[in-house]
Amino acid sequence: MLSDSIRILNFDDSVVKQKRLSQQFCPAIIDLKEIGPASRLWFNEVTSRRIKRFLYPQFKNAITLIGSGDFHHVSSLLIEQFQEPIGVIIFDHHPDWNMLPPRFGCGSWVTNILRKDNVKKIILLGVSSGDISSFWVQSGNLNFLKGNRVEIYPYQHGPTVTFLKNVPDNVSIRIERGIFHNKIYWDELKNRNLRYFIPRLIDRLETKKVYVSIDKDCLNSENSLTNWEEGSFTLDELLVMLKLIKESLDIVGLDITGDYSIPQVNNKFKAICSLLDHPKQYSAKGKSASSINAINEQANLKIIELLRN
Repeated sequence: MLSDSIRILNFDDSVVKQKRLSQQFCPAIIDLKEIGPASRLWFNEVTSRRIKRFLYPQFKNAITLIGSGDFHHVSSLLIEQFQEPIGVIIFDHHPDWNMLPPRFGCGSWVTNILRKDNVKKIILLGVSSGDISSFWVQSGNLNFLKGNRVEIYPYQHGPTVTFLKNVPDNVSIRIERGIFHNKIYWDELKNRNLRYFIPRLIDRLETKKVYVSIDKDCLNSENSLTNWEEGSFTLDELLVMLKLIKESLDIVGLDITGDYSIPQVNNKFKAICSLLDHPKQYSAKGKSASSINAINEQANLKIIELLRN
């Protein structure tokens, strides 16, 4: 079960700047700034092994704060620590299920953990970005929809058309099939009664042990300021869902990303990719450093307080 321990994997200083959080919870701080630029957006096998050396077993069940969503793929290393059958529940504005390179990236880490046999199901909540639009969904790993291994529930997203790509039947979507294309109608969360909906999801889980991963870019800009697009959940909606999960399931581990830091990378190629990948209209754009820190810290505090009470 989730421990009372709080850990910061400090790749970018975004969380250690949050003084109220440090004073209230006295987190263990693991200094990984030296490999932060090499870890941002994606890492290779060498960097992956370096990070794993700092994932001490005593923090396996801790609440882990990772920093910017640029490091969300570190979640895959945390999940790999579990060998027993688990489900994974992810709150994110993006699906992170890309099949394109790089393999160990913040846009492909969900595909990586789906290769683990002990991960019985993944539920994605709040995904509403262009990554599930008619163009970009072509690179998504739709095959894992088969047998409801993945369920995906956008906050709000219009129908998506896929071309020459198989879309398996899945409880979370409705499919209008054509000869050369399929049209996906998503089961949206907007205006849903979450107190009724979330227990239905929980009932379909094969195991009561779950790992939870939260990217705060799933939240609107009143509750989170990131270097990615603005999400749609309110913090209250996220807390309601977390409370229902906590009351019904055994959360074995949990991580939080989505804090803000200026992208600093270790080579020119990654700098170009970072420039192309990050949206020009990111939610923290034009906001003061103090405002960004206060808003992101408040969300972290509320999430941790709910989980520890």
